[in-house]
Amino acid sequence: MSDFERKDTSLLYVQVADYVREKIYSKEWGVDERIPSEHELMAMLHLSRGTVQKGIRSLVEEGLLVQQRGRGTFVIEPVMARPSGNKLHSFAESMTEQGIDFVTKVVDKRIERASRVCARSLEIAEGSPYLYLMRVRFVAEEPVMLIESRVNLEPCPGLENIDFEHEGLFDAVERTSGQQIGTAEMTYSARAAGKKRGRWLQCGERSPVLDLDQLVRLEDGTPVEWGSVWMPANRCVISSVRTR
Repeated sequence: MSDFERKDTSLLYVQVADYVREKIYSKEWGVDERIPSEHELMAMLHLSRGTVQKGIRSLVEEGLLVQQRGRGTFVIEPVMARPSGNKLHSFAESMTEQGIDFVTKVVDKRIERASRVCARSLEIAEGSPYLYLMRVRFVAEEPVMLIESRVNLEPCPGLENIDFEHEGLFDAVERTSGQQIGTAEMTYSARAAGKKRGRWLQCGERSPVLDLDQLVRLEDGTPVEWGSVWMPANRCVISSVRTR
């Protein structure tokens, strides 16, 4: 990065925090992984050590990073996690059962190549294609959740051609794979929204959000979706886990 958005009115250390936070939120830097050193970040961002240190310190205070003397700075494992007890009940199904009218808008949909972190989670070869899908759900024209999904295409031929504004991801996965959705491993975290997700959720970048990370498996155990659901703290819609 040759020019670190110096026209941005935000303080430079805030931009450093935004940059690192986005790497974590987008899952480029995985849990328990060491992030680049201060000197590496200084070279990458063309910023002073004091600016980089202040940005990193703010994320340590936020609870995203931990610094270990002599080892470096690492992405923290969220503290609350649980596996689902049976088949997963989607947010769309839960909202429909509650009589909540909602609209889904696809804001990003593309084929990507799996990084080492993504490949490990989806149990595919590094560099394999997967579907990146970002959707926003609106209730009464107000965004209530942002859903980011990284979907294993190997068991789901043709999934990339689905109209996800009119068909739910789980329904499409079951139809194209010929299998039922099995279980999900879920991790809940309290986060700050960050610039990108705050923009889609129409809230401030420091606003509190609930981040639900999940790894969803088909009935034969194959990982099919690795993603996150982001919900503003004052607009949360919670679903239960139950058998289909």
